[in-house]
Amino acid sequence: NTIEFAGALRATVVKQVCLKNPSSKTLVYNAILVGRDADDFSLPKGNTVTIAPMRQTIINVEFTSRFLRPAEAMLLLISKSVGGIHCVTLTFSLKSEVKHIEPADILKCKSPCYEL
Repeated sequence: NTIEFAGALRATVVKQVCLKNPSSKTLVYNAILVGRDADDFSLPKGNTVTIAPMRQTIINVEFTSRFLRPAEAMLLLISKSVGGIHCVTLTFSLKSEVKHIEPADILKCKSPCYEL
């Protein structure tokens, strides 16, 4: 699965990942961001994700663009053993695209065009 982050340069974009637990046991995952641009992505609620039995939870993933080039990283959700229950590792591809650039500031300057 690929999660795409599109926005302005230097803007923070938040995407949500919904995880469901269809089992009768609590699931616990350790979330890790890896890859070339992993430092530009963050998990504001922390790296541990707990999903109650027969419930779902939302993970917020934030991205702040620093460069015009597309950023790439991977979100890995690795299960922790709770009561002997292990789950599959979930992997999400994170990609960004800068759609527009907003000026940080506007400066007005006056000067003569030509002087002898």
